Amino acid sequence: MAKILSENIRNIAIIGHSGEGKTSLAEAMLFNGRSIDRLGSTVEKNSVMDYDEQELSRGISISLACAYTYWQDTKINIIDVPGFFDFQGEFEQAMRAVGSAILVAEANGQVSVGAEKAVEYCLKHHLPLIIFINGIDKENSNYVATVEAFRQKYGRKIATMHAPILDGSKMKGYVSVISGKAYEFVKGGRNEIPVPADMKDELEVLKGTLIEAAAETSEEYLNKYIELGWLSNDEIIVGIKSGLFAGDTIPVMGGSATQNMGVINLMNEIIDIMPSPKERKPSHCVNLTSGGEEELSCDVWKPVTAQVFKTLADPFVGKLSMIRVFTGTLKTGTTLYNATTGEEERISSLYLMKGKKQEPTDELVAGDIGAINKLVKTGTGDTLCDASYKIKFDAIPFEKPVLTMAIKAAKSGEEDKVFQGLNRLAEEDLTFKVEKDKDTGETVIRGQGETQLDVLCKKLKSKFGCEAVLFEPRVAFKETITAVAEAEGKHKKQSGGAGQFGVVNIRFEPGAEDGEFEFVNAIVGGAVSKPFAQAAEKGLREAMQKGVLAGYPMTNLKCTLFDGKEHPVDSKEVAFISAAKLAYDDACRRAKPVILEPVYMYTITVPDNYTGDILGDLNKRRGRILGMEMINGKQVISAEAPLAEMLKYATDLRSMTQGRGSFEGEFVQYEEVPYSAQEKIIADAKKN
Repeated sequence: MAKILSENIRNIAIIGHSGEGKTSLAEAMLFNGRSIDRLGSTVEKNSVMDYDEQELSRGISISLACAYTYWQDTKINIIDVPGFFDFQGEFEQAMRAVGSAILVAEANGQVSVGAEKAVEYCLKHHLPLIIFINGIDKENSNYVATVEAFRQKYGRKIATMHAPILDGSKMKGYVSVISGKAYEFVKGGRNEIPVPADMKDELEVLKGTLIEAAAETSEEYLNKYIELGWLSNDEIIVGIKSGLFAGDTIPVMGGSATQNMGVINLMNEIIDIMPSPKERKPSHCVNLTSGGEEELSCDVWKPVTAQVFKTLADPFVGKLSMIRVFTGTLKTGTTLYNATTGEEERISSLYLMKGKKQEPTDELVAGDIGAINKLVKTGTGDTLCDASYKIKFDAIPFEKPVLTMAIKAAKSGEEDKVFQGLNRLAEEDLTFKVEKDKDTGETVIRGQGETQLDVLCKKLKSKFGCEAVLFEPRVAFKETITAVAEAEGKHKKQSGGAGQFGVVNIRFEPGAEDGEFEFVNAIVGGAVSKPFAQAAEKGLREAMQKGVLAGYPMTNLKCTLFDGKEHPVDSKEVAFISAAKLAYDDACRRAKPVILEPVYMYTITVPDNYTGDILGDLNKRRGRILGMEMINGKQVISAEAPLAEMLKYATDLRSMTQGRGSFEGEFVQYEEVPYSAQEKIIADAKKN
C-alpha cells in the first residue's frame, strides 16, 4: 500500500450495548478488507479484537482493541469498545482517538440502555454516528420496529437511507433511497436486483424525508428546496454529510455481522459519508509557550503533536502506548516533548495494531492511530509534541470511582507483589484507584463496579502470578462523648524493683478546639509537674485510638487536667501515661458516649420515571433528600446519606435503573448514629 494521506483515513469506534455484535462487526470488516484471511467468531473465541484471557472466559470485551483495514484505497482504523458499564473508561479513551462511531444495535424492536447512552454521548459531543442494526437474520428479528424505536426517541435525526426489503419481519435486502437501486443480501456481500414494485410509494416518501433533512443543513439548499421542491442526489448526499458531521443526522442501516451481510454496504458508507481526520472539528489545546488556548486541526505540515489514549501493561512485553497523531508525521528515531510531565521521550519503535498483534511501521501521519513501545515517562492522556511547538491537549475525562472494596493478598508474604501488579494495571485503567484508607488502615480499591474489580483480581493472577481477595471495607466510624465527666486515674506499683506512682484528676467533655483533641493543663501549685502532665497528655492521645463502645477512634474530646499527685522517687512517665488511660476509660463510659458515622452528599442522576423508586430507596437507607432539579431531561437528586448504607449503591442503582442512573458522592461530616443502628455496630465490633 502506498503512503497513506490524512484525507484517506477514517477512524471509527464501534460502540453500543454489551453483547449486540460489536466485536463480530469489527471481525467482518477486517475480513472484507482482507486484513484477516478467516472470519473469526466470539463464540469460537478466535476473533482478532477479543484476545485477553478474561475476555475469552467471560464472553465480553473488557478493554478497547484496535485494528485497521483498507477499503476503496482508504485506511479504516477500527476501535472495538467494550459495552459493559463497568468499562466506561475504555469508551472515553476510544472517543478521544476517533472522529466518528458506528453504533451496533440488536434488531429486537427496542433501544437498549447501552445504545441509548452511546447515542446521547454522540449527540452531546456532536460526534458523527451511523446506527448498524444487527442480527436481521435471526428468528423474531424486526428491523423496521427497531428503526421505529430509535425514531421514537430521536425523531427526525434518524435518517433512513435504506428501505428494507422484507421477508415477514426479517430484512433480506434493501433499496438505496438516494440511488434507487435495490440489493439482496448474500453471505459476504450483496447482489443487485430489481426494485420491488410494491415499494415505489414508500421510496418516494422516504426520499422526500431525506431531501427535507438535507435542505435543513444549509440556507442554499433550503432556498432551492422551497423554490423547486427537490434536490439532486449529490446535493442530498452533501446535505446528509453536513448533518452527520454536525452530529444532527444519524443514518441507519441493517445487516448481520456474523453472516457478513450488509457489512460491505456499511463500509462503503463509512468511506462515502464519514469524515476524515481533516474534516473533523479541531481539537482544543493549550499553547504552553504563549499560555493561550488553540483549536488544532489535522495538518500534516505542522510539527508533530499526538496524545496517548490507552496504555497496555504486560510483564513480559513491557508498556505499549496507543496514540492518535493530530498534526505532523511521527517517525521512528525522533525525540518528543511530553507536555504533561515536562520530560522528553525518544520514539524507538512505532507499530500498527491488529488486536494483540503489533506490526512495525516507520511513520504515522496526522490523523492516524498507532502505538509506541516502552515509553518510560509517559502515561494515558499525556500529550507528546515537537519541542518547537509545545501544546497540551485536554485530559481524557474519566468518571470518578463509585464502588470501594477492601483488598489484601490471598497468601501471606505476597503483599508487595499484589500491589506492584495493581500499580501496573492502573497504568492500563485510570478508572480505578488503589490507596490506603487513613481512617481504617485498610488497603482499598475503588472502581466502577463489581465486574471491573473482579476482572482486575483475575488479571493479577494471570499476568503477575499472584492472587488478591476482595471483601467489604470497614466504615470509618468514630466515637465521642455528649456529657461532662470527671475521673481519677491512679497507677501504683511498688512490689518488686523500682516503684511506679502517678495520680491524675481529669475532666472530660465534648468540644475540642480543633474538633479532634484538646488538652488543658489546669494544675495550680505544682501538684503534677509539667513533664508528668505531658506524659498524661501522651496517655490520653494513645487511649483515644480506641473508644469505649466499639473500639473506634474517639474524637472531639477536651481533657482538662486539674489535679493529681506525684511521688518524689517513684513517679515516672509510664505511671502517668497509665493513670491517664484509666481516667479516660472510667470517665468516657459515664459521659454518654455515642458512635459517629461518616455522612456523604450524593448527587444522583436518573431518568424521571425512576425518581419515585430512587426516593423510596434513599429513605430506606436513612437518606435525607435536599433537592431535585430537572437537567437535560433527567432528574438530578441531591441527598445526604450515611456511607454505611451506601457501600453497594453502585450495584443497586444500576439494578434499579437498568443501568441508566449515575451518581457521585463526597464526604460532608460525621453525625451521631441512631440508637437502633448503634446497637448493631457495637454487636458487629464485638463479633469481629
